[in-house]
Amino acid sequence: MNSFVARQPIFDTKKRIFAYELLFRAGTSNAFPDIDGETATSSLLSSSFFTTGIDHISNGKKVFINFTENLLVRGIPSMFPENKIVVEVLEDVPPTDAVIATCQDLQQKGYALALDDFVYQNNLVPLIEIAKFIKVDFRVTPIEEIVTLISTLKKYPCSLLAEKIETYEEFQQAKDMGFSYFQGYFFARPEILTNKEISSSQLSIMKIICEINKTEFDVNNLETLINQDVSITYKLFKYLNSSYFSRVQPISSVKQAIAFLGENAIRLFISLIIASKLAKQKPTELIRVSLIRANVLFRLGEELNMHSNELFMLGLFSLIDAMLDSSMEKLVAQLPLALDIREALVKRTGKLFPFLNLIESYEKAKWECFQEEIAKENIEAEKLVEFYVESIKISDHLQTL
Repeated sequence: MNSFVARQPIFDTKKRIFAYELLFRAGTSNAFPDIDGETATSSLLSSSFFTTGIDHISNGKKVFINFTENLLVRGIPSMFPENKIVVEVLEDVPPTDAVIATCQDLQQKGYALALDDFVYQNNLVPLIEIAKFIKVDFRVTPIEEIVTLISTLKKYPCSLLAEKIETYEEFQQAKDMGFSYFQGYFFARPEILTNKEISSSQLSIMKIICEINKTEFDVNNLETLINQDVSITYKLFKYLNSSYFSRVQPISSVKQAIAFLGENAIRLFISLIIASKLAKQKPTELIRVSLIRANVLFRLGEELNMHSNELFMLGLFSLIDAMLDSSMEKLVAQLPLALDIREALVKRTGKLFPFLNLIESYEKAKWECFQEEIAKENIEAEKLVEFYVESIKISDHLQTL
């Protein structure tokens, strides 16, 4: 069975990555979105731990994984390292004696437990007493109920995790209410959309990214651009002379570096370094997602014999509004971007937009939308997943520099 694993970030109060939740679907048949939870979790665990490698997906962070009643009582969670996973008990799992006993045993063995989409009921108390995380859905739970819930849970040694946080206002509200962890795509949205001026240095940086991502670029011009920025040159040499490449002879010039890495890799590397400067006050996950999108779309472009450089730019600039806290329309108007990229970013239309919609739906595990897009564009889902996992590895490695 082919498995499709997406990851969604979980942040702490300082907007640092705390963990990821892994979300899964199997196959690409008409039943794609409707697979039962037991098959989903079983295949996810098999794929993540035995095929892909959990550390490649999670970047060394813990992963939250959903478990059904049957998988819990069969002891499936204990087959996996307690320091790698958080056992997430779904909201529809009844607190039977068998479930409670299993969860108590897991907790005693060192596993962290999370109660998903939590709504308080008296019969859940035995699970609340041993849970490390209580997850509250901000989209479906009225604020008044959340306030009451927080008061009720104060006497228990659990941390509160706010799910589906989609704006910075919601993040701040949940933080002020006492939540310790936050899951959702608030980090990918601008904090302010009111007349913020983009500095000339930020605009110059964005234009450099555009320059190096042209279909054809002059190596000498690129060498000059890199040499003008000491931090880029330093990180480039550090990267190439690291144990990752196991080189006998160190790289000693920018021109050597360009020749060694090749056109696509040097674009990816420099785009990361420059984009990191733009978003230095932002969660690192913002850069990571941008880079993953850029590389996935570039690889799809190669696969489909399309303008892969345009797709790379589309992915890379897809979160520029969140990086700079300004409107996408205002930012794109100041950049030398192709019309197709502009339409996709600003109007969310045009021939490139389906590719942006595709990667966004995959990230958010919107499987029906994902299925529709791969069918329309005649894309092999397995290829996209392969590119996604590959891009996670590349992005996580580059961000250690």
